[in-house]
Amino acid sequence: MGWIQDLVKPQQRVWEEFYRNRWAHDRVVRSTHGVNCTGGCSWAVYVKDGIITWEMQQTDYPLLESKLPPYEPRGCQRGISASWYVYSPIRVKYPYVRGRLLEYWREARARHSNPVEAWASIVEDAEKRRKYQWARGKGGFQRSTWDEVLELIAAACLYTARKWGPDRVAGFSPIPAMSYLSYAAGSRFLQLFGGFNMSFYDWYADLPNAFPEVWGDQTDVCESADWYNGKFIVSMGSNLNMTRTPDVHFISEARHEGAKFVVISPDFSQVAKYSDWWIPIKAGQDLPFWMAVNHVILKEFYVDRQVPYFIDYVKRYTDLPFLVELVPDGNAYRMRKLVRANRLARYADVTNGDWKMVVLDARTGEPRMPKGQVGFRWDKEKGKWNLKMEDGLDDSPIDPVLSLLGQHDEVVQVRFFDHGEKRWLLRGVPAKRLQLKDGSTILVTTAFDLHMAHFGLSRGLPGDYPASYDDDVPYTPAWQEKYTGIGRATVTRFAREFARNAEVTQGRSMVIIGASVNHWYHNNLIYRAVINALILCGCCGRNGGGMNHYVGQEKLTLIAPWTSLAFALDWVKPPRRQQSPIWHYVNSDQWRYEASFTDYDSIPPGARWAQGHSVDLVAKAVRLGWMPWYPQFNRNPLELVREAEAAGAKTEAEIVQYVVDQLKQGKLRFAVEDPDAPENWPRVWFIWRGNAIQSSAKGHEFFLRHYLGTHDNAVAPERAKDRVKVVRYREPAPRGKMDLVIDINFRMDSSALYSDIVLPTAFWYEKNDLNTTDLHSFVHPLGQAVPPVWEAKTDWEIFKALAKKVSQLAPLVFPEPVRDLVATPLMHDTPDELAQPEVQDWAQGECDLVPGKTMPHLQVVDRDYVNLYHRFISLGPRIKADGVSGNGVQIPMERFYDELLEGPVGGSPDPRRTRCVEWNGQKYPSLEDALDAANVLLHLAPET
Repeated sequence: MGWIQDLVKPQQRVWEEFYRNRWAHDRVVRSTHGVNCTGGCSWAVYVKDGIITWEMQQTDYPLLESKLPPYEPRGCQRGISASWYVYSPIRVKYPYVRGRLLEYWREARARHSNPVEAWASIVEDAEKRRKYQWARGKGGFQRSTWDEVLELIAAACLYTARKWGPDRVAGFSPIPAMSYLSYAAGSRFLQLFGGFNMSFYDWYADLPNAFPEVWGDQTDVCESADWYNGKFIVSMGSNLNMTRTPDVHFISEARHEGAKFVVISPDFSQVAKYSDWWIPIKAGQDLPFWMAVNHVILKEFYVDRQVPYFIDYVKRYTDLPFLVELVPDGNAYRMRKLVRANRLARYADVTNGDWKMVVLDARTGEPRMPKGQVGFRWDKEKGKWNLKMEDGLDDSPIDPVLSLLGQHDEVVQVRFFDHGEKRWLLRGVPAKRLQLKDGSTILVTTAFDLHMAHFGLSRGLPGDYPASYDDDVPYTPAWQEKYTGIGRATVTRFAREFARNAEVTQGRSMVIIGASVNHWYHNNLIYRAVINALILCGCCGRNGGGMNHYVGQEKLTLIAPWTSLAFALDWVKPPRRQQSPIWHYVNSDQWRYEASFTDYDSIPPGARWAQGHSVDLVAKAVRLGWMPWYPQFNRNPLELVREAEAAGAKTEAEIVQYVVDQLKQGKLRFAVEDPDAPENWPRVWFIWRGNAIQSSAKGHEFFLRHYLGTHDNAVAPERAKDRVKVVRYREPAPRGKMDLVIDINFRMDSSALYSDIVLPTAFWYEKNDLNTTDLHSFVHPLGQAVPPVWEAKTDWEIFKALAKKVSQLAPLVFPEPVRDLVATPLMHDTPDELAQPEVQDWAQGECDLVPGKTMPHLQVVDRDYVNLYHRFISLGPRIKADGVSGNGVQIPMERFYDELLEGPVGGSPDPRRTRCVEWNGQKYPSLEDALDAANVLLHLAPET
């Protein structure tokens, strides 16, 4: 070893100076990561000589309560290396334009003094349009200037609004909670312009459909600190050590506190390694496993013995006691609907009687109408939308009967479809005769009795019931073995431990579930099977229990004021917001490559909805107001209003009636019914804070072919031609619907590579913003540690600059305010929930066209393009008049708006105070800077 020679003398310890210099810093800024991570960790960002050098976890989280472990330490390997992005070689440094398009633009600008006419000369030239579209995805970007690209984009937007309508301008950005104001910048611009925002949570397949199906709301889950309260914790489809790194310590601490941790996973994942019990289920077969779990729970905790806590819970908080009508079907019966209160003499005249159901009261032996149903929410008489088990008519107490067994009039055979074997099962169900207000009678049972029959619990009744757990009949432990690969003894033991723990702890059995389950086609059925078990065991709504879905940072804690600011509700209402899955399915022409539903799946005989081609059902959903669709109609909505006014319409009601008449007469059609007609194409697409092309595209090759008009590798044959009945099938399919695609990004991802224009945006440590998450209740700031590098701008500054450019060019196209017609769907958390007790289609002559009832709402709004910039940078007066709302709760804002007006006009953005701006002689709270907007949000937020 004598050939080794020290290059430095260790005894001089010169390495210490290098080490000190590496970690030296001038200042520390609190920030976080504006990325789709539910961790939502707070970080200290260290800056030296204007350069970010490193970051470290913050450790000053407030303690929620003394009985819970602290939240910190929070962070992960991904977070602590985020600063490398700032100076990464893939960082977008300057504005870039596709070379072929930039060449055409500069030529057009040399010929046309009007930028809007310059853009028209390009997109109305079929050959030029085809050539720059074909260049997409093939490189050839050229560096441009901010002024040049902003003018090009503004001209394209204004041209589109004039030619086709502002509802042809689309914007996609995901997960607002990861950076509130960066999302709001683009959405505010789009809504002021008249464009639309596309949804993200459902498009990412992150939204758990079962939640709105069961509870009527999107997603509501516990914070990770509540994991510590759980005593039997199940993880499935969620690799907590990897994807919930900052929070998984609560699982470890819960185990130290005595909790049992079970992992259901096909592979021996990171989280399985740390479990007390790993159940290696076959991939995608969670549903039969949990159906068998429900079978065991019902058998041993409802039939063999009855647990008082469980019985009380399901009687008070579920629909299991409600009465369901049974109707004859051949030699048996089938279940129909819940019995409506207004069918009974006692409740014949109650308001919203179609939306109030009945239970059988054990005290009186008569049907009664409990409070808390949706009909009470929108009733004129207030104070009865609660879960008191009292009659909504006279406030008398109700003791709902859970099962009719033992007090039934007869036992009837009810049909249940076995999807696995594609057969009908006949199972005995106890039933009673119920007299209606007209003197006739119907046969009814409880939802609980149907539940028992569905899961195969005979309770001594006749029919196709299993005799034991060992019978291979739905949904026994033996039945699930062929699907899951899990033995019946394992399932039985799991169900007993799960339910017994819930019994002893009063509901502290918990399921943590994630994307690996939610991304299956039948995810809603899997989730509902799990939810069913949790409800039967009284776990939902209990600390340490319930269904906890974590896929994406979807929790907008400050949702009430943020919604008004982000969608410009302080200036114009209503907003245009689009459901992305159906929009992409139709506009990217994926429907053309599909056959009818029954070509792929078997359905029970007589099924009403699972018939025909999916695209026809999409069109029906739009036509009846169930789903939004933009572009709205096959005509420009600005022109549509002008036509109505030219025909004599003066008021908003008259304009709406003109449009309704046009639809009745077939002179106007919904754009979704002819999506391949050029007048119905989306034309301009903004992408920011996300990767819409390739990365999150479902059907990427179809995006390339039909959206972009560039090279693709799609190989599927078209199959829809002879199967669609409502939507028009045009031949050949169009290629290249989008006139302009703009990507705002700090890295060259796949969306950037396929876009026409790429704009450099700020990294998370280069801007001021806000961040919240599902997994804790803190509001984190994204503090600007350094200004954006190179020529990058924050999202707020980019869209503010674009708004200014639009206002500068607007006199060339829209010198005066114009009126726009906005169609919006029937909305959740509004009286629209009661729009139709029966599904009727006006297009089939089954009912009349009534906006907001049998079709979308239609409203006229003013678009002031000349003052679009002024509106962008100021909080409008409508928020003072209308207040803000969250989850259907309206909150007045008059006093708080007036407090904002007390701020000074002008000056520099200040985190300690708000400012004001003045234009056209009026003073408004300032939104000129992202810091101003953050201050306004925090001032107005009732949540904080």
